[in-house]
Amino acid sequence: MLRPISRWDRFKRDRFLLLLGLPGIILVLLFQYVPLLGNVIAFKDYQPYLGIMESPWVGLENFAILFNGDPAFVNALSNTLIISFVQIAFVFPIPIALALLMNSLLSERIKRTVQSILYLPHFMSWVIVVALFQHMLGNAGLYNTWARQHDFFQMNIIGDPDLFIALITSQVIWKDAGWGTIIFLAAISRVDLELFESVAVDGGGRMRQLWHVTLPAIRPVIILLLILKLGDVLTVGFEQIFLQQGPAGLQASEVLDTYVYNRGIVGGNWGTSAAVGLVKGLVGTILVLGANKVAHLFGERGIYSSAKDSR
Repeated sequence: MLRPISRWDRFKRDRFLLLLGLPGIILVLLFQYVPLLGNVIAFKDYQPYLGIMESPWVGLENFAILFNGDPAFVNALSNTLIISFVQIAFVFPIPIALALLMNSLLSERIKRTVQSILYLPHFMSWVIVVALFQHMLGNAGLYNTWARQHDFFQMNIIGDPDLFIALITSQVIWKDAGWGTIIFLAAISRVDLELFESVAVDGGGRMRQLWHVTLPAIRPVIILLLILKLGDVLTVGFEQIFLQQGPAGLQASEVLDTYVYNRGIVGGNWGTSAAVGLVKGLVGTILVLGANKVAHLFGERGIYSSAKDSR
């Protein structure tokens, strides 16, 4: 009977791998965990010229300002939640559908060409993407210029607050849907081809292979990414929205990320803005843990599994 390997033995065995990973661990600690200590300003009336240590302690006063009905905060929270759930409903499924469609292409040359075309927008910055949409759909954009010249119906999509959510959702789809297919294509490539052959032998066509083989194979990946997406439900993209707040107006476009910037950096209310950021982090953590627990209840692994769940 083999003696179980002790932690010290494992440490000695893997010491060179641990040494290789040490720089990455140090970077994560310095730039991810150490900055978390700055959340203490959420409980202070932080003044930059006094510093964190000298700024007066106010306890939960900054949180009280938020939850006592600050109209700007309520508007930002409402817009954030609406945009997040719209994007979960309409953006999240599209990479899955694209991956399934690309996997069905028989020609590898066509598949690589389609992948390259779909991936390209991801490498553009939001400044370029927003500028392209403004030149296409703005009041003086390509479409409206053509419409005026031909006495056709004009649309000022960029400056219409009622169309702001549809606009930013379409931008996210155009920019990142192709890039999101990478993970799903990788998951599909790991499916045993004999499973497809077995379904085909039983008389199953492409739809039956999709339903009984492909989707069950990538279901753990879908659930994993959905749980992680729920963790970012209060984060909808600062740069994209900030660049378009002028034409749409704050009432339609203010979200929590831009609220933190406008209230904290521009307005000088550092403590209140830090409180918003802390609330965002706590809510995201709770959503991830809760969604992961629900996944365990349905027999899925989720993003992690405890010893109790694995039994």
